[in-house]
Amino acid sequence: MRTALQPGDLVGLIEERGPQLAIVQEIRGSRATLRVGATARPLALPLRQLDWIAAGDRFAPPAAGPIQPPWGLQASLLAAALPPARELAAAWLLLVGAAAADGSPAASDLEEFADLLGSATDSTLRAALWLWLQGDQTLFRWRLGQVTPRTLDEIRRLRQQQRRDQLVVQRRDAWHQLLRLRRPIEAAALASMEAEELALLRGWARGETETPLPAPLRQALQQAHCPAEAGPIRHLLADLGQWPRHHLPSLEATTWEQGFSAELEAEAQELLIQADFPQAGDEHRRDLTHLHLFTIDDDDTVDIDDGLGLEAAPAGGRPRLWIHIADPGRLIAADSPLDLEARRRGSSLYLARGTLPMFPMALVAGAFSLRQGERCPAWSLAVELEDSGAVHAYELVRSWVKPAYRLSYSDADELIELAPPEEPAPALIQALLNQRRAWRLQRGALDLEQPEGRIRCEQDQAQLEVTEPSASRSMVAEAMILAGAVIAAHGSGGGLALPYRSQQSANLPTEQELAELPPGPVRHAAIKRCLGRGHVGVQPAPHFSLGLEAYVQATSPIRRYGDLLTQRQLALQLEGQPPLDEAQLAGVLSGLEGAVREGITISREDQRHWQQVWFEQHPRPNWRGLMLRWLRPQDNLALVQLEELCLDFPCLCPSACQAGDAVLVQVELVDSLRDQLRLRASA
Repeated sequence: MRTALQPGDLVGLIEERGPQLAIVQEIRGSRATLRVGATARPLALPLRQLDWIAAGDRFAPPAAGPIQPPWGLQASLLAAALPPARELAAAWLLLVGAAAADGSPAASDLEEFADLLGSATDSTLRAALWLWLQGDQTLFRWRLGQVTPRTLDEIRRLRQQQRRDQLVVQRRDAWHQLLRLRRPIEAAALASMEAEELALLRGWARGETETPLPAPLRQALQQAHCPAEAGPIRHLLADLGQWPRHHLPSLEATTWEQGFSAELEAEAQELLIQADFPQAGDEHRRDLTHLHLFTIDDDDTVDIDDGLGLEAAPAGGRPRLWIHIADPGRLIAADSPLDLEARRRGSSLYLARGTLPMFPMALVAGAFSLRQGERCPAWSLAVELEDSGAVHAYELVRSWVKPAYRLSYSDADELIELAPPEEPAPALIQALLNQRRAWRLQRGALDLEQPEGRIRCEQDQAQLEVTEPSASRSMVAEAMILAGAVIAAHGSGGGLALPYRSQQSANLPTEQELAELPPGPVRHAAIKRCLGRGHVGVQPAPHFSLGLEAYVQATSPIRRYGDLLTQRQLALQLEGQPPLDEAQLAGVLSGLEGAVREGITISREDQRHWQQVWFEQHPRPNWRGLMLRWLRPQDNLALVQLEELCLDFPCLCPSACQAGDAVLVQVELVDSLRDQLRLRASA
């Protein structure tokens, strides 16, 4: 046997792709330069990683590769040179019988092994035997250039393992065949390996691609005409019945999808019972059930957290506008299980298919809401306005109220317009709040009201809902802004840490620049692009677009956890107990940020998905659009409003387009499962 490798020698090496034959071209120290396999691929490896097979002394210069002349080790020749299975088994019997004196199995080198089965000088036989020894055969062990027969027990164990491996491969192949067929499957009937791969595919469908797909699974996806990407995998899973066509990836495995546990629902039921019994602090509530108040909401709203009323002016005095806010804090204790769950959610989510509430629905639609004709706990804010719209005086109390009736926005619009003598309050309140709105506009507040489109879902059908600006909607919005401004001023004046909302001032387009743009959406788009994002902090700061020195959201404690925090801080101050200081409140708000961002992401993805479904379900040659502004002019990408939908979309536009131009928009591509929508406009 050759003890040292020489140029021209035939060697074997193990790569990721399997055993390979190679020819030594050059040796430098402890490394060899090789030509590997059918393509004579150049490679340099340490000598210790090479198995000597045959000498190349008679070949000069060294051959280019093992399959090329003079070696000529073609796959067909190697297969023909390998002895039949019975001869290999006979060799095993001979070597097993030739045990050493100590009982250990006899070992032989490759030359001796080849001589046992043919001729030691036959390099083709030696190469074929070396390749066979590296394969899945069970008779011999190859180690450090020695061939050793395995014991009978070892062979039995190996063959049993091979059978088990074959069964695994067969099951895997059957499972991958199901993927290729793209027909519905029963996930419960899958074995553990198939279930793991299905879970991995679901992760990829959600965009979680950190765990790589196994090579056989990737091959099965390729055969199923499914690229290894989130969108195509969602299509495949939908075909398999394992991904609802309208499921949101961002909602997967979140607290929203999991719902409320049985323990939390039981706690909610207990609170519903407790709502009818006295609670701590009830003795200090002011009874305002004699005051006339009403609520205004959309027809399908179940969480009614604010109401309005008007107290007539005394002689020589001013009328008092009452803004009543639901008080869930009467029942929800800080850091209770339900409170912590609400904090994890951050807010209610209003999705196309319905509401995912921050609290269990039994509480949201029950004891927490301001219900018509029922005695309800509330925070009540009385505000007196000067003729200019500035706040003259205010009073903030915890109260009992009794809403007289519930109005829809259309009902309220009718009452404002007609101002019937039996119900003058809506029209009078609207007049007061118009003064307040004018006061804010004089201080730089922005008026960006315009129709807003939204897609809802009814039985998997996308439905367009356009909200038009109206007197009642403007009135309610202004009342909520007024409440936020007064409570912020109250907190600021008393040194109370609250989740104040602010917005930095912005450099808006000049009056001349705005005058050159059509009023409405185009002009609003030019203004909105200049505005900075809102900020939540524990110290008061100006809010640019609202025209306020300080502002806090405080009127939706059933829907937003930050509003509930505001109420808690006010309650502690009112009770003479120490509220959270700035550092403590900042810590709570910091922990809330992730939940709020997650909710925003889910809501945006939901609306984007149903917009795509809308276009899938309402195919048309084109849509009338209005070019609002350029997003990336270098890519011809603009923001366009589809006028019938009152929705804005990125859209490819001709380079000559300008803001305000009318365009015709064509849907070039829409695929809601892949989250794809491509629009192109023409003049």
